[in-house]
Amino acid sequence: MDKDERIILVTNDDGVTAPGIRALIEAVSPLGKIVVVAPDSPQSGKGHAITIGVPLRLNQVDIFEGIEAWQCSGTPVDCVKLARDKILHRKPDICVSGINHGANHSINIIYSGTMSAAMEAAIEGIPSIGFSYLDYSFSADFTLCKEVAYDMTKRVLESDLPAGSLFNVNIPITEKQEYKGLRICRQANAKWVEEFDERRDPHGKKYYWLTGEFKNMDPGEDTDVWALENNYASVVPVQFDLTHYKLKEQITAAWKL
Repeated sequence: MDKDERIILVTNDDGVTAPGIRALIEAVSPLGKIVVVAPDSPQSGKGHAITIGVPLRLNQVDIFEGIEAWQCSGTPVDCVKLARDKILHRKPDICVSGINHGANHSINIIYSGTMSAAMEAAIEGIPSIGFSYLDYSFSADFTLCKEVAYDMTKRVLESDLPAGSLFNVNIPITEKQEYKGLRICRQANAKWVEEFDERRDPHGKKYYWLTGEFKNMDPGEDTDVWALENNYASVVPVQFDLTHYKLKEQITAAWKL
């Protein structure tokens, strides 16, 4: 398909004004027509939440020169659903989400609004990629990220992949000359060991801040965490079928059901 015929849906969870989404638009715009549908405010950590019980608002905005862009009052998943049904009226050729300000490797994918937006598109049979940068700073330099986003998006568009192929891409903080390229990985067995910091407000009432420390329990050199620590951009093919097939076989045999 000619690039002029492609429609690339761009979304995120940091909000339509975040620097990361602008970087992503600039990165992939040579590959097709861009349509942006993103939250009107930050939605980090919303996972696959959808809005029910209250109306959604969808307003066109003039933020990116020459680019059709809409802001949505809902979650990242709401954005993809509305884009498909009310704006595009067809499946886009690809959905790209991000570039997230902060890591979404290992278990973070479960909580990530960035990846849930991409996953929602994949559920609809649309090839999709979530991009995240390990730098949490609002003033982060996205130069390397833009190169990775272009490279990965072009590869997916030009490959014969199953419908709804989904990829989680994380990009390390490193100098360009030290960047080693894309590395296909599995999701690491790593998680946040969390606790709540208990405090009191001026009225003496308790409140809590979620805190924690990231722990990697996986020594493998084929994981996303290892790749990022060694200056690769990690590429994890993701599926939304959560069936544990080995356990299913085990209990089928053991329980004789």
